[in-house]
Amino acid sequence: MALDTRKFDALLTQLKGLECKDMYDNDFFLTWEKTDDELKAVWTVADILRTLREGNVSTKVFDSGLGISLFRDNSTRTRFSFASACNLLGLEVQDLDEGKSQIAHGETVRETANMISFMADVIGIRDDMYIGKGNAYMHAVSDAVREGHDAGVLEQRPTLVNLQCDIDHPTQTMADMDHIIHYFGGIENLKGKKVAMTWAYSPSYGKPLSVPQGVIGLFTRLGMDVVLAHPEGYEVMGEVEEVAKANAARSGGSFTKTNSMAEAFRDADIVYPKSWAPYAAMEQRTELYGNGNFDGIQALEQQLLAQNAQHKDWTCSEKLMSTTRDGKALYLHCLPADITGVSCEAGEVDASVFDRYRDPLYKQASYKPYVIAAMIFLSKFQDPAAVLRQLAERGQQRQFEMK
Repeated sequence: MALDTRKFDALLTQLKGLECKDMYDNDFFLTWEKTDDELKAVWTVADILRTLREGNVSTKVFDSGLGISLFRDNSTRTRFSFASACNLLGLEVQDLDEGKSQIAHGETVRETANMISFMADVIGIRDDMYIGKGNAYMHAVSDAVREGHDAGVLEQRPTLVNLQCDIDHPTQTMADMDHIIHYFGGIENLKGKKVAMTWAYSPSYGKPLSVPQGVIGLFTRLGMDVVLAHPEGYEVMGEVEEVAKANAARSGGSFTKTNSMAEAFRDADIVYPKSWAPYAAMEQRTELYGNGNFDGIQALEQQLLAQNAQHKDWTCSEKLMSTTRDGKALYLHCLPADITGVSCEAGEVDASVFDRYRDPLYKQASYKPYVIAAMIFLSKFQDPAAVLRQLAERGQQRQFEMK
């Protein structure tokens, strides 16, 4: 395992040409709050970190410190990706279990944020279930630790990374895009590529809106032709659609909507069939939850399951895949997918389609630890290129090898 110095040097040259200094001592909430250069810097640093690790070079830039994770929704890939990212940089992970904390006894957001942050360098939060809540909570935590640092309570200000909120899932979509960039041989090859971000049938209800919203909010940045497809009544946030429209206008791409899955798939280069709950229903669930109306939540769930069942034909089938560009569109999913005949009777994707793309799907997921690590890295060092160069020159082995 030797470092590919040519690849490393080329990536480092790319990074030096990007304007990303404002990422230092800053958080990562939504992709559309970052500049084009800042997004490119995340992908570039992610690729550099991966190159170093593949070359058996340690990337531990912290000798001690914590990465705090708070997951208010279930997670496998993102949870382990955050832990992997922190470990890659030398941080130890501590999960905040709210059930075992003083939050249940009325501890405030400000107090909790400061109490967990005395030796924390990053806080990763997933809070995606309730409209108007998740992103707002993340900002409250960020504000609290900044105030704690300014007041001298905290020796350092932890960076906050959005591990999925009610609006966006930036670590997912940034990893998706890193996969796409590599698949098509470079970011310069993405302009004009057709992306079908489509709703797909699921036998469960209440899946967050943040993946489709994150996709249309990011992919339109790169000159791609993004189509959002869903049955009537499954709309996403209107303000995110406006972001997508503005992005497409600036990048030379396009953003369109349709109520036809077949239309979205036709000649598509990339397909992303994924179930989500209607925005109006998510708003209703948030209100019911806020009022403690759990009977109302159960009634809403039954209503939405019945609504979903009217659209079982919205599935990624072999027939639909054959209508994509040369019948070989890149199939994406954030996982886990509802696989027809495997994980459910009828679901988002045919088993044969999923099986054919299994390795690319796992490859897609493999970019997430590096993307998260890059977000943390760029927030911690004013001159990230210089630090990465020093890591390479130090050449500390990650895994011991006999000389």
